[in-house]
Amino acid sequence: MKSGYKSLIHLVVFLTDFRIITRYKWFIFAIAALLCSAVGYLTNTDSYDDIPPQTGQLLTCETGLTENNDVFSAYITDARIAYMVSERLCANPTFQRQYHTINVIIGQSDYDTFRYINHGVIDLALVKKNIVDAFGADQIYGLTKVAVHPDYSAFFISLREKPQLTKEYILGKKIGLLDYPSSRSGHIVPKTVLHELGLTDSNVDIVYYSSHQELRRALLAGEIDIISTYWAEEDGEKLSKNYAAPLLESVSGMQWYLKMQTKNTDLFCAVQSVINDIATTHPRPYYRNISLAEGCKK
Repeated sequence: MKSGYKSLIHLVVFLTDFRIITRYKWFIFAIAALLCSAVGYLTNTDSYDDIPPQTGQLLTCETGLTENNDVFSAYITDARIAYMVSERLCANPTFQRQYHTINVIIGQSDYDTFRYINHGVIDLALVKKNIVDAFGADQIYGLTKVAVHPDYSAFFISLREKPQLTKEYILGKKIGLLDYPSSRSGHIVPKTVLHELGLTDSNVDIVYYSSHQELRRALLAGEIDIISTYWAEEDGEKLSKNYAAPLLESVSGMQWYLKMQTKNTDLFCAVQSVINDIATTHPRPYYRNISLAEGCKK
């Protein structure tokens, strides 16, 4: 009897412990999973690189100056020009006398433009006049015009026929625009034309791209029917000017601005020299056409 009684007690104790374990099994499981995750993270931390920032690419170089640590910053949205600026500024004697480091930011979006131009952290910028005017950067930060590329026209361009600027023609077409809201030829002008025709994003198939080059690639690949952009001389090699419908005859061109909070004329002339050299060696005809502002004695 006593043996059976003890067995019964042991069974009750076991079942009680089992109920307790069952009640807290999910809590215990969660703790174990958390510990495993922590161990895994600590074990593999060195195996992963940090995710790079998604706002602009930075090119940096040192001039060799050791007397100070001053940094000169430029903001360029064209990658090819950005590399040319970085290389030439670092090799320029005036910059080698005045600055230790040259930073060139390659802008990739309107957020980049707002971040760098509106906050006044840039010494040199290649942007459109309406951007500087909108932020009042010339009045607030002393951004001074150094050189100007020409104005241009905005077009709807198609591959095999001239686009018609009518609601009936546009409906059913797939149109390629830029995802830069500040772009005149690739966004503002075509959106204005579409609005005047009574068309919006809701009744027109619009596909957004990141650059004018991407627009051209998409048109040639047959991804879209019409693109809104400017006409470049080299476009005649693959596209027909007969199939370009003008939207606006004069769009403000790209302009170079230098922060001139002091009368640093040596720097002004050095920047103009670099810009002129870039213009004469750039492969695109548009950028080879440039007018230098007055203020640098030859």
